[in-house]
Amino acid sequence: MYLNFFNLNKEPFQITPDPSFLFLSPGHKEALASIIYGVEKKKGFVLIVGAVGVGKTTILRAYLEKAEKEKLVTVYLFNANISYENLLKFMFKELGIIPESDDIYEMVNQLHQSLIMEYRKGRNVLLLIDEAQNMPVDTLENLRMLSNLETSTEKLIQIVFSAQPEFEKTLNLEELKQLKQRIAVKAIISPLTREEGLTYIQHRLERAAEKDAAPIFTNYALSEIVRCAKGIPRVINVLCDNSLITAFGYGDRKVGLRVVKEITRDFGLQHPFYQRWTVALLLIVLIVGGFFAYRERGVILKLKGHGEALAIQRVVKTIVPSAPPPPATAPEPGVPAQETGYVERVVERGDTLAKLIAEVYGRVNGRLIKLVKNANPHIDNENLIIEGRRIVFPVAKKK
Repeated sequence: MYLNFFNLNKEPFQITPDPSFLFLSPGHKEALASIIYGVEKKKGFVLIVGAVGVGKTTILRAYLEKAEKEKLVTVYLFNANISYENLLKFMFKELGIIPESDDIYEMVNQLHQSLIMEYRKGRNVLLLIDEAQNMPVDTLENLRMLSNLETSTEKLIQIVFSAQPEFEKTLNLEELKQLKQRIAVKAIISPLTREEGLTYIQHRLERAAEKDAAPIFTNYALSEIVRCAKGIPRVINVLCDNSLITAFGYGDRKVGLRVVKEITRDFGLQHPFYQRWTVALLLIVLIVGGFFAYRERGVILKLKGHGEALAIQRVVKTIVPSAPPPPATAPEPGVPAQETGYVERVVERGDTLAKLIAEVYGRVNGRLIKLVKNANPHIDNENLIIEGRRIVFPVAKKK
C-alpha cells in the first residue's frame, strides 16, 4: 500500500517472524548461541524464555535457516497443547516412521531404534516445541523419558523449549522436578532497551528501503514508539506499520509525532489528553486537601482542657475520618476478602488456569481447580482456556 510512497522495497514491519529481518540484541544473540551450542553438543534439553512478542519464534527460525540441513532432522511442534501419545504420533509422522503398535511403550522403543539409525548416519534429531507453556503437565512429565534415549556418551534427540516466563513456574511443580534438572542450557530474551529499540527500527528500515533513502520517521516519533512499546519488538512492528499507513493516508512523506500519538491512542497505549489532565488534577486536589487537613488538625491539637479535647475529637473526625477497625480474623492469604461473592478475571494471552488460580488464591491444588471448573462450565480442559473469556473464581472456604 505505502511501499512506493516511502521508497520501500518490501514491508519492514510485518509481525510474522522473518529471519531476513533478524535483529540480534544481546539477549537474542545469547538465545541463538544457546540453541546452537545445546543442539550441536547434544546436551538434551534447551530452554529459551521470553515474554510475548520479544522474538523467540524468530530466533528459532533463524537457527533453522542457518543449520546444516543434511546433518539435522527437525520436528517443529507449533501447538504444544497435546497429549504424550499424540506427540509421539506427530513425531512419527514428521520423521516418516510407520508405527508398528499403538502401545506407547512399543512406540518409544520403535522411536529409539529410528534415532539410533539417524545417529549412525551422522544426523542429529531436533524437537522444537514453540509456546511450551501450553503443554500439559502429563505430557511434560512423559517427555522426560525421551531424554533417556541416548548412547553411552550423547543424547539421541535434542529438545528445545521456547516458552513464556510462566513456563518456569510449571517446571517448579514437584512432578516435573526431574525434567527441570535435565535442562542443560537456558537463555532469557529480555525486552529491548530504548537504544536497542531505536536501532531495531533503523535496522528493519535499512533492510526494506532503497539505497540512500531519506529518513521516514522523525526522532520524536521514534522515541514515542519505543516508549509506548516497552521494548517488545512485536509491538514496535505494529505501531510502526500503522504509523506508515496513517501517514500515507494523510499524504505525509515523514511520520511525525502527531501520527504516532494518534496510533498509540487507537491501541490504548496512552490515555487521551483530557484523561491525563483529569488524573493530574485529581492528584493535586487530594494532595492539597490532605495538606490543609493535616494543618487544621495540628492547629486544633494545640487547644487545652477537657472541653477543648472534646472539640478536637469532633473536628478531627470531621476533617480526617478514622480508619475502619481491622477485621476480627485476617482473611486467608491470597483469598478474596469478601465473605460471599466471587472474583472475575478475563483471560489474557499466555494465561493458564493454574496461573490465574495462583494469583487469586495464593496457591494451586486439585481442590481449587475443581472449585473453579465447577463455577465455570465452559472450561472442559484446565490446560486449555480461551483468550478473552471471563472466568469466575468463587470464594474458597478454609480447610
